[in-house]
Amino acid sequence: MQIASKIIHAGGEEFELTNQRAAFWKSEKTLIFSDLHIGKAAHFRKNGIAIASHMMSADLDRLANLIQIFKPEKFVIVGDLLHAGSNSEVDEFCSWKKEFSDIQFCLVEGNHDRISKKLEDKLCLDIRCDKLEINKILFVHDFDKSKEIFQITGHIHPGYMLRTAVSRIKLPCFVHTEKQLLLPAFSEFTGLDTRSIPKKGRYYVFTPSEIHEI
Repeated sequence: MQIASKIIHAGGEEFELTNQRAAFWKSEKTLIFSDLHIGKAAHFRKNGIAIASHMMSADLDRLANLIQIFKPEKFVIVGDLLHAGSNSEVDEFCSWKKEFSDIQFCLVEGNHDRISKKLEDKLCLDIRCDKLEINKILFVHDFDKSKEIFQITGHIHPGYMLRTAVSRIKLPCFVHTEKQLLLPAFSEFTGLDTRSIPKKGRYYVFTPSEIHEI
């Protein structure tokens, strides 16, 4: 895995955006990501759609590598940790998570995070909430227009369309505006929305080896 990154200042804080679909908040020793959608591939397979079983494992391997590089003390997952309740991939995630029991897991719930009490006990989350505020930064899954505070959000799975003379290339991205840092989906098994992203902002598009501001 090759790490490329960009340092930005947002909401009065410094964040390192990476081409591996996560941001690192150094002063808080916090790794921030969104939309892991654990169980999505298994859900598709259960419904007769052939999806490779290694897709989630690849996401978790990438997350483990980010842990080795940044050595965070906390995760903030900005919604949609899960995709469709409990299944075999949720069991795999819980086993994986035991290797990192010293890291605090904070889940800001998204629209897919339908978590029963039994599932909550299995996941062993340290914090589970619908909104989380740290140092005047609000973490919420979908942007809340009623709030004036700077927000870090997910939900949209943002993408940016690069147009050349001969082709169009759609790439995942971060979007930074005056009021918001919109995160890409951490899972690679997601689509890209190029239409719903904020129109006035800085776009940080990335590939497995690079990240660039547009």
